[in-house]
Amino acid sequence: MLDQAAGPVTGVPGHSTSAIGGFAPGGMPEPKGAKPVQDRTPGSSVPNHRTMQRAQVESRIASCDDVAWWRAGVQEIHLAETEDPGSRVTFWALMAFTFVLLLAPQAFLPALAPLHLGVLTAAVAITTYLVDRFVYRRPLLRVTPEIVALACLVMWALITIPWSYWPGGSLAFLVNDFFKTLAIFVLLCNVLSTRSRLRLAVRWLVVMAVPLAAFGVHEYLAGRFMDEGAVKRIQSYEAPLTSNPNDLALMLNLILPLTLALALAQSGTLPRLLLLGCAGLDAAAVILTFSRAGFICLAATSVIYFVRLLRRPERGWAIAALCLALMAVPCLPAGYLDRLSTITHIESDPTGSAQERRDDTLAALRLVSQSPIVGAGIGENILALNEIRGASWKKVHNVYLEYATDLGVPGLILFLVVLVGSVRSAGFVMRRTAWTPPLRDLFLLAEGIQISLFAFAIAALFHPVAYHFYFYYMAGLALAARGAHVGASREVTR
Repeated sequence: MLDQAAGPVTGVPGHSTSAIGGFAPGGMPEPKGAKPVQDRTPGSSVPNHRTMQRAQVESRIASCDDVAWWRAGVQEIHLAETEDPGSRVTFWALMAFTFVLLLAPQAFLPALAPLHLGVLTAAVAITTYLVDRFVYRRPLLRVTPEIVALACLVMWALITIPWSYWPGGSLAFLVNDFFKTLAIFVLLCNVLSTRSRLRLAVRWLVVMAVPLAAFGVHEYLAGRFMDEGAVKRIQSYEAPLTSNPNDLALMLNLILPLTLALALAQSGTLPRLLLLGCAGLDAAAVILTFSRAGFICLAATSVIYFVRLLRRPERGWAIAALCLALMAVPCLPAGYLDRLSTITHIESDPTGSAQERRDDTLAALRLVSQSPIVGAGIGENILALNEIRGASWKKVHNVYLEYATDLGVPGLILFLVVLVGSVRSAGFVMRRTAWTPPLRDLFLLAEGIQISLFAFAIAALFHPVAYHFYFYYMAGLALAARGAHVGASREVTR
């Protein structure tokens, strides 16, 4: 239902009327060529109440074809959410699990270790979710093409187990690792089904990224490095998703667009500056990890946002950020540019990691060419690569090749369906909300989520994280944003 403060709705029984020449409800210009609605209920000379009300809303949305929400003269309307998103216990248990996943409090308070907080919070979230769904007879999950593709991926992994290099290991990996990731993914899709919950979840991620970034900066300034080799890399944060500098850079790169989205959604200068400061801290920590993939993702995020903001009123902030970045180039840490040069000059890497990853990539490609359909079995690319290039007991540092090596080309295709579908879901929300002032925050959140998925798509070329939470958390947010848009759209069309 539209907020009463948005202006009276004309011609609707039970509402006050006012003559506002040339303007649609809410003070927006009447769309060009708009005609009064003549629909009437059968057998009545009075226009149908629901038809008239729907027409007024459609007129309001259509009027935005000439005036976008980021342009002057558009009056913002606040929508109330009436959809019941389910148990609050499930939501907060999911947020607690995210906290444990990112910050690992048991690493600093050993007394918490016996509690197994990750398992405990996940179990509470899953149990309360199932109870809530059955007690209130809600659908167990929202079926989408991405969910179907993931179900097919799991079925394919089960089918290929007999041909695995280690069938028992593949089954254990599927049950003990991948199923946990998928369970959290399903919870995210269905629990964050309103704008308010989606906003709150994103805020939690942004806040939790601050200690991660601050820790990385502190470790560099304190001179605590992993070793004293040719490239000094900081000690990483002791948590499941940030256990080494590359993973820390990846996590911060995925949260950075969400931070920028929240900053753009702020109407006050001080909150926006605070969030931009958090984004700057994240970017500084990414640089100090000396992660080459981290730099590529950071650069891609910056370019995408800069190009998009140049066409919006926030272009001044984008230009200011560019100037600050150029001024900060002389402040880059010693040896950082030499480290980046090994991206293209592989043989010049003194640590040998670039050469090793190139060789592993070539070995994985040979393996895929030899077994393009079945693969080595889920989670068993290490054993397959040991057979081809020698026993180094390392995964291939490429998500796409992980899927292709483990599950063959069909497994890779199914993953790509999920990845592309998640990006398209965020894009769908952006297209449907870009011209609707009440949904401005949802547009910005969807944009941030989409850019995070773009960042992962690039990072996937350099990280062995095919079955981890990194991608599936962001994909869950993308599908949740689409669900939140459906709920908000119901309010707009009433």
